[in-house]
Amino acid sequence: MRALILDGPGSSATGKINACRLMTDTTENANLDEPRLIVESGLAARVARIAEPVLAGLGYRLVRVRISGLDGCTVQVMAERPDGSMDIDDCEAASRGLSPVLDVADPVERGYRLELSSPGIDRPLVRLSDFAGHAGHEVKVEMAVAVNGRRRFRGELAGVDGTSARLHIPGVEGEVTDVLLPIEDMAEARLVLTPELIAQSLRRGKAEQRQAREQRDARRREQPQSRNQNRKGRGPAQKSSSRQTGE
Repeated sequence: MRALILDGPGSSATGKINACRLMTDTTENANLDEPRLIVESGLAARVARIAEPVLAGLGYRLVRVRISGLDGCTVQVMAERPDGSMDIDDCEAASRGLSPVLDVADPVERGYRLELSSPGIDRPLVRLSDFAGHAGHEVKVEMAVAVNGRRRFRGELAGVDGTSARLHIPGVEGEVTDVLLPIEDMAEARLVLTPELIAQSLRRGKAEQRQAREQRDARRREQPQSRNQNRKGRGPAQKSSSRQTGE
């Protein structure tokens, strides 16, 4: 997985630093207005309430807010476009739009570093479409409310049933247990970085590169045609001559 971090100027009022990280990942058929079913608590929830409408106004969806006290205070805002993509320009645009709003609202009472990032390959799952769209992949789930006395689950995501996620959990002797976990009762859910998931991400990345290359080639083919049409519209060039006479 590739990551690119850019540090931008800090706010003159608070000395906060903006960072942007790019990690390749895409999901499809998502809705900008779809609510998150797994949300933050405490200070992270306060930041999320401020960040979510700002990001939505810029065309992005909030995925998660996480606040870390390591190496100072870092406020990580994870976001994506409705199709799951998030490139470096998106990170910069989201950072520019969000930073001044947080400066005014000042939800964190001490200086902090603001980091904008994409979800990554082993992404968190927070919306119903996240669970439905990643069926067949391995996930790790930590429940806020225990199910059958357990809080941690790991298994193959078998899709959704209403607002619950269905997991196939392998047993010690090879048996598979089918478990239904309410998504709103989850504290965290994320994909497990497996060879299959990496291969799928690479295939998707190659397809996107091929599509981008085809679009560039199409634009290049259109440019000569446009120039030829402009020449025809102007007609043949007229030559001008000057004559000098002497006494």
